[in-house]
Amino acid sequence: MSLLKYLTIDTVTPDLKGTNKQEIIEELLDIICRTGKVKDRKAALDAILARENKMSTGMENGIAIPHGKTDAVEELLACVGISKHPVEFNSLDGKPCRIFIMTVSPSHRTGPHIQFLSEISTLLRSESKRNRLLEAKDAKTILQILAERP
Repeated sequence: MSLLKYLTIDTVTPDLKGTNKQEIIEELLDIICRTGKVKDRKAALDAILARENKMSTGMENGIAIPHGKTDAVEELLACVGISKHPVEFNSLDGKPCRIFIMTVSPSHRTGPHIQFLSEISTLLRSESKRNRLLEAKDAKTILQILAERP
């Protein structure tokens, strides 16, 4: 699977403004909604927050992967955002996050969703890639880093 199948210049930002978990989730969802492919923003937000309430999607190494499944979309949608400042996200390692990857996918399809999350997890195991993402100044650079094979 190529991550670039789901990410474009318009769904990647090196400059998230949110300062807390809720703001980051809303900002990322706004990016996804700008694709015009989300039928119901509230339903998508509810799905993401419900998933987040089950267990935080703050992983380790400054990465969070908020995601949700909903009938408000017909295909996997994704975005990537980098924050210049660490944001508390109830991460597994207790540390704040700066790299955020959000996915919203149809309730009835799990394959692409699981594949995407697996690919992102593999890619971001590399500390040098994480550092390069944090230093990226524009969406094009972020996409180039994400397109590299692990």
